Amino acid sequence: MRRDTMLQKLRDRQTPGQEPFDIAIIGGGATGMGVAVDAVARGFSVALVEAYDFGKGTSSRSTKLVHGGVRYLEQGNVPLVMSALKERGLLRRNAPHLVHDLAFVVPNYSWWEAPFYGIGLKLYDLLAGKYGFGASRLLSREETLERLPNLEPEGLTGGVIYYDGQFDDARLLIHLAMTAAERGAAIVNYCPATGFTRDFEGFVSGLTARDAETGEEFTIPARMVVNATGVFTDTVRRMAEPDAEDLLVTSQGIHLVFDRSFLKAESALMVPRTSDGRVLFVIPWHGHAVAGTTDTPVQSPSLEPHALEEEIEFILETAGRYLTRQPTRADVLSVYVGLRPLIKSDGKTSALSRDHLIHVDSSGLLTITGGKWTTYRHMAEDCVDHAITLGRLDEHPCPTKDLHIHGYVENAESLGDLQVYGADAAAIQALAASDATLARQLHPGLPMIGAEIVWAAREEMARTVEDSLARRTRALFLNSRAAMEMAPRAAELLARELGRNEAWAQEQAVVFCKLAEQYQVQ
Repeated sequence: MRRDTMLQKLRDRQTPGQEPFDIAIIGGGATGMGVAVDAVARGFSVALVEAYDFGKGTSSRSTKLVHGGVRYLEQGNVPLVMSALKERGLLRRNAPHLVHDLAFVVPNYSWWEAPFYGIGLKLYDLLAGKYGFGASRLLSREETLERLPNLEPEGLTGGVIYYDGQFDDARLLIHLAMTAAERGAAIVNYCPATGFTRDFEGFVSGLTARDAETGEEFTIPARMVVNATGVFTDTVRRMAEPDAEDLLVTSQGIHLVFDRSFLKAESALMVPRTSDGRVLFVIPWHGHAVAGTTDTPVQSPSLEPHALEEEIEFILETAGRYLTRQPTRADVLSVYVGLRPLIKSDGKTSALSRDHLIHVDSSGLLTITGGKWTTYRHMAEDCVDHAITLGRLDEHPCPTKDLHIHGYVENAESLGDLQVYGADAAAIQALAASDATLARQLHPGLPMIGAEIVWAAREEMARTVEDSLARRTRALFLNSRAAMEMAPRAAELLARELGRNEAWAQEQAVVFCKLAEQYQVQ
């Protein structure tokens, strides 16, 4: 997946006499990339432009869970839960190198919790049907502490165990991009959409975009244009219709990352009801413990949202109630913040539905928004079905229920630290074998090696140190200070691959370290 090749595909469509793309997509997050994979798998010609890097926003900042949503069951949204549980099963089947089962333990400290949560989670199992990950059951006090040795024992009466899925969100996104590219889609990062073209009736007939690296302008003709920009949905809609009313409200959730001494287990802790009405998870992830999440309404979306002091204190205090060791600010290795695109209503954000919405403006712009990572495939299918109708495209059935995602390999656990690369791990190992300097860890506290940075630049369209250390590898999200120490070496490797000079590498390291400071709790 090379950026210069992708840009040339955009240029080729501007030649007089060339057919327009069937579908052009704005937004390179989970939703947009899902639409790209679906559309190109059906045989349509596809272009996708992303203003920054793939997954720069919400899609790299999730709780890392592929789940039906126990909270939505409590809200009575059974159709959403059933759909998400089915999609969870399909995703594990199509990307087993990135999605795996994870046991969750709900601790019980009151007599009523065992029957209450036990019955609810049995219903959760029932709704999963043939896509279930494992049967829930009640645990004794001893079994609960065996599963979660760090759990506060005082007052503990037992627990309930159930099973959901876990994944690496940004890695899945990159592999979706590679899946779409392999099938012929033109996918470009750092290429913001700048406007729309219109046909003789005034309907949207394509878009204009600009390569942020060179300033080159593109006109991208398309039979249908899809707006899949997440929390920036309404901003893009107003590019076509300045007076368009908002579809979304936005809330943010933060996650604190600790070392694994806070969760010496392969199971996750789930607290079903916190004081703000959300659930709290403490989960094992890439050798660390991740605690989250909060729900705080925000006035307007931003590219790098900041954790609020009250959010940090809330998670520290809430997690501390359930862990034998009270986490402190000094224990936080990284804090990351994600924004949720929620369909507008009069309710509080924690109660808003995570259903997706498809909207067609009078300009003919097709917008898909809302939803969540787990249901990205179903959302894409729904969107492309609408695009076929509105764009008068040939009917083709959706094949993505059984479409293996790039990197597919069974039993990926044998790949060790390179598991998330799946079938690509062998190529990275070969890079490391060809040059001993590329086999070295970039920091003793994290497993990433130099070959991963080279691979990110050569094959995954990484253009900056941030791309490499935040999303191609997850260093920034796991340990922000370690990532800062890795930055100079990562910049040196990137500069060599991208043909940049030493000054560029130095500037990249400085820019990254300034960003990384926002991922630290002072």
